[in-house]
Amino acid sequence: MSDIIMLNNDWQFTEEFSEELLKEDCSVSLQDVRIPHNVKETPYHYFDDKIYQMICGYRRVIHAPADWKGKRVFICFGAVGHSATVYLNGAEIAHHNSGYTAFEAELTDHLKPGEDNVLALKVNSREDQNIPPFGNVIDYMTYGGIYREVYVKVTADIRMSEVYVEPSIPEEIVIGEEIKDFRFDTTLGLDITLDEKNGKLLSEGGLEGLKLRTVIGEHKSGRAVSDTVFDFSELSSIEMKGARLWDPCSPFLYDLYIELIKDNEVLDSYFCSFGFRRSEFREDGYYLNGRKFKLRGLNRHQSYAYNGYAMPASMQKLDADILKLELGCNAVRTSHYPQSQYFLDRCDELGLLVFTEIPGWQYLGDDEWKEQVLVNVEEMIKQYKNHCSIILWGVRINESVDDDELYTKTNELAHKLDESRPTGGVRYIEKSSLLEDVYTFNDFSHEGNNPGCKPKNAVTSDTSKPYLISEYNGHMFPTKAFDCEEHRLEHALRHANVLEAVGSNKDIAGSFGWCMFDYNTHKDFGSGDRICYHGVLDMFRNPKLAAYVYASQQNRTPVLEISSSMDIGEHPGGNRGNVYIFTNADSVRMYKNDVLIKEYTTEDSEYKHLRHAPILIDDYVGDALKDEEFTDRQASIVKKALNHIARYGMNNMPLDIKLALTQAMTVYHMSFEQAYALYGKYVGNWGDKATTYRFEAIKDGEIVKTVTKTTTARLTLKLKCDHTELTEGDTYDVAAVRVQVCDEYGNVQPFFNTPLTAELSGPIETAGPKYVQIAGGMGGCYIRTTGKKGAASLKISLPEEYAYLEECSCTINFEVL
Repeated sequence: MSDIIMLNNDWQFTEEFSEELLKEDCSVSLQDVRIPHNVKETPYHYFDDKIYQMICGYRRVIHAPADWKGKRVFICFGAVGHSATVYLNGAEIAHHNSGYTAFEAELTDHLKPGEDNVLALKVNSREDQNIPPFGNVIDYMTYGGIYREVYVKVTADIRMSEVYVEPSIPEEIVIGEEIKDFRFDTTLGLDITLDEKNGKLLSEGGLEGLKLRTVIGEHKSGRAVSDTVFDFSELSSIEMKGARLWDPCSPFLYDLYIELIKDNEVLDSYFCSFGFRRSEFREDGYYLNGRKFKLRGLNRHQSYAYNGYAMPASMQKLDADILKLELGCNAVRTSHYPQSQYFLDRCDELGLLVFTEIPGWQYLGDDEWKEQVLVNVEEMIKQYKNHCSIILWGVRINESVDDDELYTKTNELAHKLDESRPTGGVRYIEKSSLLEDVYTFNDFSHEGNNPGCKPKNAVTSDTSKPYLISEYNGHMFPTKAFDCEEHRLEHALRHANVLEAVGSNKDIAGSFGWCMFDYNTHKDFGSGDRICYHGVLDMFRNPKLAAYVYASQQNRTPVLEISSSMDIGEHPGGNRGNVYIFTNADSVRMYKNDVLIKEYTTEDSEYKHLRHAPILIDDYVGDALKDEEFTDRQASIVKKALNHIARYGMNNMPLDIKLALTQAMTVYHMSFEQAYALYGKYVGNWGDKATTYRFEAIKDGEIVKTVTKTTTARLTLKLKCDHTELTEGDTYDVAAVRVQVCDEYGNVQPFFNTPLTAELSGPIETAGPKYVQIAGGMGGCYIRTTGKKGAASLKISLPEEYAYLEECSCTINFEVL
């Protein structure tokens, strides 16, 4: 027999651990909690990291059924931040020293079958421990607690302690261009380690009579592919006929279920999903399934407003969805540590490529600290190796100095544990000692007015090895959703500039922007309010303008965003400067007061290495001058001048335009009053009524999205909830509600910074404060189930002073199942 029992409910917690927690009759006052759990709910900003640094305690009573006698029982923790000691019935049974990887503890010897058993944890979330990533300053909050799920596994005396799948594509197979429909014959390798009680590896003589049953099915359809039983001693590989490829454009997965059997009894079982793909880093870039593939990704932290690291499966999967389906990324780096298995599962399902790495940030400690680095490498690879989305192991502490002794060991260990994947090591040092297979470099050289990245040969001396940019932008240009238009546009263009440069450098495998979303950080970093505003999204995953640089690279959802509100009063001197269109449409039609000015296409963009590039609006006049009875020459001169003035004003006119205007006034006898009247009519409307601009995105001849820019007459709320059917299953469920304060046309109002009220009914609660934080016209909240089922609702309203508006509130209805 083999059973898995989820153990996320009915825990108790105290912020101060004591030996009293180990006793059957505990006299300490405890708080009821559910897992995942963060030791302290944190404010949105302006909080000190000391509030989550503590030595705390968890406690749970486990009733062990009588039929567990003679079985082996393990408790498995997905992650506990950051060191944990496990006790059962007063006895210490395990200790773990990494807050970012899973661990298990065998309960068997101290378990009392047929009785209640007291499980307790001593959890240290302080940042003074001699383990990675601690030892110096860190540019992110580390939080604490049992923040990933927990389960108990019951097996027979012999069990499968490690299972690795080895999907391979024979070298002689040439992958065709039709990735989605390509099929081939291959084998699935299996590497299974067995152990007996107390972790003793099973000797060869103990294999007699052991059999394996392997069942393979298609992940989505469930259609059976094979069902085979064979002797364990004959374990080698499983033949698969007509196998399909796993690829970002067609992420085909198979499910594998394994049973270990003896005398017709199932001793243990195992389940995972896998995919067949050919992944290679080469001297001139990255290749996937035989074709060159430019990696375009973002770095992701695993943190959330108010909740730290503690979020269930639904939220982990949502971040992967946002990266692939909303932002159009094809890759992600899990900075700076291994992340939730649920996140990786979803990356597998979506075809989102992953660069994952060991915990750490710049600092290298003493010998004991470095020994933990090796443990972290081993745990990372063993726990995540079966994810086909992972293409690169990071085996160097992020941005650390060279340490050949340590990194020789980490690379050797990684290659020993996984021969199928290369290693990388993120550094900020040029011409650094390269022990990894891929030179991964944080290139922060772009400052807005220089090349987007450095060439490969300027960074690494060994140009025969692959090269990948692991971070860019970030701290070079922090950007808040409520910054001025010029700042938000500069942020977006800096991301576009780097992607353009990476696209033009054929020997760069790709790049990962810093970063996906804003995050809380320590006092040594950020903007003084304990937030790093480095994301293309805000903390609630709402898009800043830079997000549309990435979103426009995908074709699933129409994208049309204009970089300006077109309010001239937002700009010095009333000069709006450069305005850009971000879109994935075939073309965009621009209207001014319902008059077509120009239809733009990607060909109008100065960017030539982006699939859908930002487009500069360079015409505010169109053909309107034909009504002025000008000659073609005069109309051309005046139009060029007016379009320049529309962007930069009268005082910044280049010499060639000044000379042309002087000629026009001389030759065509235009007076200053006539010229000024033309400016007022076609460009400037200072003191006059506002202009309305309308933009239409055209795809395959149809209007797929419209954006209207004019003065705001009333506010509206736009809510986006990722799911409304919440499931009370193995633990609580959470729904993310993203909130935007918009005008009547759906444009976010970036200078609205007032909290919104939230009213709840039914079996739900907010995972955070009972209001909605708004910054830059955007914010959000998390709705959490409470253990009960039934109908529920959330009503979000504008502040009381806006009650006169017809649409001052929005309601979302939920069903807790």
